[in-house]
Amino acid sequence: MNLVRATGTIGGLTMVSRIAGFVRDMLLARILGPGMAADSFFVAFQLPNIFRRLFAEGAFAAAFVPLFSRKLGKDGELEDAEEFSSEVVSVFVPILILFVALFEIAMPAIIWLMASGFQEVPGKFELTVALARITFPYLFLISMVALLAAILNSMSRFAAGASFPILLNLVLIAALLIGSQIADGDTVLIAYLLAGGVALGGVVQLAWLWFWMKRSGFRLRFQRPRLTKDVKELGIIILPAAFGAGVYQISQLVQLFFATQLPSGSVSHLNFADRLNQLPLGVIGIALGTAILPALSRHIGADDKAQADRVQSNAIELAMLLTFPAAAALMICAPAFVNAFFLGGQFDADDARITSNVLAALVAGLPAYVLIKVLTPAFFSRKDTRTPVYAAALVLIFFITFNVLMIDRLGIVGIASATAIGAWLNVFMLYAIMRKRGHYALNAPLVRRLLSQLLATGAMTAMLFYLLPYLSDWFGGSVFERVASIAALVSAGMLVYFGAAALTGAIDRSKIALLVKRKAPN
Repeated sequence: MNLVRATGTIGGLTMVSRIAGFVRDMLLARILGPGMAADSFFVAFQLPNIFRRLFAEGAFAAAFVPLFSRKLGKDGELEDAEEFSSEVVSVFVPILILFVALFEIAMPAIIWLMASGFQEVPGKFELTVALARITFPYLFLISMVALLAAILNSMSRFAAGASFPILLNLVLIAALLIGSQIADGDTVLIAYLLAGGVALGGVVQLAWLWFWMKRSGFRLRFQRPRLTKDVKELGIIILPAAFGAGVYQISQLVQLFFATQLPSGSVSHLNFADRLNQLPLGVIGIALGTAILPALSRHIGADDKAQADRVQSNAIELAMLLTFPAAAALMICAPAFVNAFFLGGQFDADDARITSNVLAALVAGLPAYVLIKVLTPAFFSRKDTRTPVYAAALVLIFFITFNVLMIDRLGIVGIASATAIGAWLNVFMLYAIMRKRGHYALNAPLVRRLLSQLLATGAMTAMLFYLLPYLSDWFGGSVFERVASIAALVSAGMLVYFGAAALTGAIDRSKIALLVKRKAPN
C-alpha cells in the first residue's frame, strides 16, 4: 500500500466532505443561529454520532480490520473474508437493533443525563427528546456503513469509504434550503427537517457503500446468528476496545453535559468552532489513521519492525508538516475565519466573538488530536486495545476536574481549553508507553524535521500577524471580500510556510521526489 497515495485519496475526499460540512454549518448559523433550536439539534445529532464512534469507528473498526486483513487471501481470494464478515454482520445487526430500540424508549432519561440544563428553557428539553428520537436510528445505518467501509478499506479501496460523509452533508444542506423556503422563520420546524435529514442521509450512505461493495466483487450474506470461533475472537478484542472507545465517548458526553449547563447558545458556539477545528483533523488525522492501520497490522504481523517504524515515522512527519501551520493559522486568525464563514443572518457579532475565543482555545490541541489518531493504530495493530483506555481514562479525570474548578470562571472557553490540554496529556502518555515497550521511538532525522516545521510555522505566524490588520475590514464584508480576504491569508500563509520549510529542511526532499514519481514509501 502506498501510504501517501492512500492518505491523499482519503484526505482529498474528506476535504470535500468538510467543505460540504462548512456549507451546511454556514447555512445553519445563518438560518437557525445559536439558540434553542440549534442547541437541541446539535445534542440530538451528537447522540447517535457518539455511539457511532463507539460501535463503528472505534472499538469495532479497531478489532475488525486486523482480523479481516488476516482472512484476505494473498492472491486476492475473498471466500474466507466473506464468510467471516457474514458471520459478524449476522450477530452485529440484532445487537444494534435492540440497542436502538432500548434508547428510543429511554430517550427522555438519556437526554436528562446529557443535557439536564435544557430544562431551564421552556420547551427546549422536550424538543431535544423529540429530535433525538428521529436522529437515533442513524446509529444503526451508520454502523452498517462503517462495517462496509472497513471491508473496502482493508481491500485498499479507500475512495468509497472516504466519500460517504459527503452524502449526509448534501442531504442536510437540502433540508436547510427547503426549511428556509417553507418554514417562514420557524426554527423549530427547520430543526425537525434537519433531524429527518439525518435519518434519510444514513439510508443514502448505506445504499452508496452497498453498491461499491457489490461492485468490488465482495458478497455479504445475512444468516442465522452464530457465535463462531472468529466471532468470539472479535468479541474478546472488542470488549476492552469498547471500554477504551467508551472512555473517549464519555468524554464527549461530559463535554456536552458541561456545555448544556452554560447560557443558551453555548452548545452551538462550541459546535461551530469545532467545525473549523475538524477540517484539518479529518483531512490529516483521520485519513492517516485509517491509512496506516492495515499497513502496520501487516508489518507487525510479519515481525518486520523496521518497516512498521518507517510507516509510523512517515505518518508523524506528514501529519505534523500540515498540522503545525493549520493550528497556528486557525489560532491567530480565529476572528477572521469565524466572521468570514459564519457572520450574518441569525449569527451576530457577539456570537462571532464567543466562537472565535472557543476556536482559539480548541485548536491549541490540534496537533495532539492528530497525533492521537496517528499513534493509536500502533497499539490496535498489536491487538493492544487496553493501553489507550488507561491514557484516555486519566485524561477524562483531568477534564472533569478542570471543568468543575474552572467552568464558572472560563465558561465555554474553559471546556475548549480542557479539551486541548487533555489531548496533549494523552499524546505524551501514549508515546512514553510506546517508547518504554520498545515499539517505537522518534529518530534523530524525524526530530530535526519536526523542529524545522515549527521554525517554518513561526515564520508564517509572524507574516499573518503583519497581514491581518490590512484585511480586517473585509472579513465581515461582501461575499467577494470574504472570499478574497481568506484566500489572501491562506495563500500568503502557504507561500511563507512551505518556502521556509524548504529552506530549513522541514520537508524530506527525497520523499517529495518519490511522491512526484508516485512511488512514495508505504
